[in-house]
Amino acid sequence: AEPLTDGLALDLPALGDNPAAVPVRVHVTEAISDSSWCEEIILIADLNPRPFACRFRFTAATGSADVAVRLRLIQSMPIRAYARMNDGRVLAARHDITVAAGGCGL
Repeated sequence: AEPLTDGLALDLPALGDNPAAVPVRVHVTEAISDSSWCEEIILIADLNPRPFACRFRFTAATGSADVAVRLRLIQSMPIRAYARMNDGRVLAARHDITVAAGGCGL
């Protein structure tokens, strides 16, 4: 599916002063209803040794698609988030982060 750039928010600091625990929040900004909900959110840290950072799954009963995690980053990189909606749409968001020093070797 071709990702849409509207409907998904990715919140993280521009500078990760502690690369071993960078706070990241992802949330679907469009209204969630019984007929339209988010089934899955995926976070990708492009330049980490294992880029697939995490996956969250939801149902219509969840009520909202809003997650917060802390990522360990090896260097400055783009962070990408994808949300798969129940109707097949894929929402995407991207944010670049600068880290002071790699956290994967700590």
